[in-house]
Amino acid sequence: MVKSQHFVVAAVAVVALLAFTAPQAQAQAIITNGTGIYLGVDRMGNLDIPDGTGGVVLTPTNSPGWVGLYYAPIDGDATAPGCLCEGFGIAANGVSGWVDNSIGGSPSNLASVSFASTAATATAVAEMTSNPGFTVTHDFKPSASPDLMEVDVTLTNGTGSILTDVRYDRTMDWDIPPTTFNEYSTIQGWPASALLGTSDDGFAIPDPMVLPASLGCGAPVNANYIDVGPCDHGARFVFGFGDLAAGESKTFKIFYGASANERMALLALGVVGAEVYSFGQQAGDPLGGAPATFIFGFEGVGGTPVEPVPEPATLLLLGTGLVGVARRFRR
Repeated sequence: MVKSQHFVVAAVAVVALLAFTAPQAQAQAIITNGTGIYLGVDRMGNLDIPDGTGGVVLTPTNSPGWVGLYYAPIDGDATAPGCLCEGFGIAANGVSGWVDNSIGGSPSNLASVSFASTAATATAVAEMTSNPGFTVTHDFKPSASPDLMEVDVTLTNGTGSILTDVRYDRTMDWDIPPTTFNEYSTIQGWPASALLGTSDDGFAIPDPMVLPASLGCGAPVNANYIDVGPCDHGARFVFGFGDLAAGESKTFKIFYGASANERMALLALGVVGAEVYSFGQQAGDPLGGAPATFIFGFEGVGGTPVEPVPEPATLLLLGTGLVGVARRFRR
């Protein structure tokens, strides 16, 4: 009898493990790296989906009912509040397709091919309707940093002929808790060889054929800037990868996450070798970035990898503090 009980317990454990790891037949998923970072992934590969999807209930204090980029230590979401403004677009041969749940909720010239997920991963494949065979795959998974989720993005030319001027756009609106709709935004990494344009306009349609413009919050277009705000803005990046021959693919990485402060966020980006990034920080502490600095970054886009050191403003603050310590020591 004891042996049979042990067998039942073991069988239950195996079933539970399979439920955690086996791909789930659903069109959306809330996934986690197990260290406090959660992403709400929609069927096309964009973010912001209903809370409770797949039985995962987070109840973010600043975005009841929705999950995009959620950071458990502060019980807050950085992309879902107010506007479901997080999406992407692809383009080739001068034609684009895009998806963003804030704009009608329906994709434009894009169709879902497949979606699969586990508790920690999600893979979404979409195809351009007017260019059958031109696909984009978003493979979400934990990264080498506990503060980041990684997304391997692969653009594939399965059309049978060359695709010219292949582009990718990723756009998101920062809504940083607890000062939701009023945050500081940072963009760094300009120039990079594949980077065609940047801005803080998180409300733009993610159409790669339309280059970024200013939102009006004081952040420059196509330039690096630090801690602009507070304002209700975000980050937009448009990349160009040239031509893709028939059967050729291009892969790069996106990172989403959050750290307890700005220094830790830079360390996280350094671990994964990110080259281009945006930070979103609450209105109260733009220099230190506490209690959370939210992260949106890219790798494999022809830029210089981030050095895991503080931004200039943080260095100034640190230097001032060290001077104070030295004076106190002399006394």
